[in-house]
Amino acid sequence: MDERTLGSTGFDVTPMGLGTWEIGSDWGEVDESEAREALHAALDEGITFLDTADVYGDGRSERLIADVLAEREETPTVATKAGRRLDPHVAADYDEAHLREFVERSRETLDVDTLDLLQLHCPPTDAYYRPETFAALDALKDDGLLAHYGVSVERVEEGLKAVEYDGVETVQIIFNPFRQRPAERFLDRAAAADVGVIVRVPLASGLLTGAIDAESEFPESDHRNFNAEGEAFDVGETFAGVPQDVGAHAADELAAYAPADVTLAQFTLRWILDHDAVSTVIPGSTSPEHIAENVEAAELAPLSNRQHGAARDVYEAYVKEYVHHRW
Repeated sequence: MDERTLGSTGFDVTPMGLGTWEIGSDWGEVDESEAREALHAALDEGITFLDTADVYGDGRSERLIADVLAEREETPTVATKAGRRLDPHVAADYDEAHLREFVERSRETLDVDTLDLLQLHCPPTDAYYRPETFAALDALKDDGLLAHYGVSVERVEEGLKAVEYDGVETVQIIFNPFRQRPAERFLDRAAAADVGVIVRVPLASGLLTGAIDAESEFPESDHRNFNAEGEAFDVGETFAGVPQDVGAHAADELAAYAPADVTLAQFTLRWILDHDAVSTVIPGSTSPEHIAENVEAAELAPLSNRQHGAARDVYEAYVKEYVHHRW
């Protein structure tokens, strides 16, 4: 894969990364051997960007990354996140003392002196309007605990506010054919500010693989079960905020525009990467076969204008009313 520059960080990363929420928690049971196999498969495929968080399995994902990298020669960029251990409604808690504690923990778990990239993990909106939040990150960077920092946002407007701070070098955001508002309001602004864009939930929690229908059921420990109505965290993290039955039908409609030798997942990932402001996209998977297919998507030719138009038509016909003005 050709690499893309991650904003002003100086990191060159593969456009297809790997998200590791799935190997940490909230996607049903994943044993450690399966998780390690997925990480090895991603590195074997040439992926150079891994995304994790301190809360994925209470450090499990970070630990597994450290264990696997200790067995390898590769040195991919590893981005982690901090802040979800705090009260999601109290912006003042995102202070230096709390963030320093989380950073020290991740440094130990990842077995590094300096974190490559630390991202605030979907803090409350008011945190973006507190310069103290970002002054705390500057202090941690000055102390050599992290090399770069960014944010992971729920809403487009949070991303727009975040890029006003000079220290913010990356924004992680949900963006896919079922969540198209970032293309209208955010991507150009990020590019103009030289901020790297990391795309999460690219396959809408599996809806955009075509493998889920309206009747699909999920294990008790899978967020697609316990967070279907936003019971545990922002519902936009589950199926990108689209009701399962609506999303399954829209996915079927979209699949008709994918070439015969391209899966719906590959079509979706290519659609995302056709937006030049995107630095890397981080689908999660425990399947080496799916990881290889995801990498292939980064090497496909750009989609045609007709295919992009079809994605827009499907979005407007089925999905827009559920998500466009919420995130």
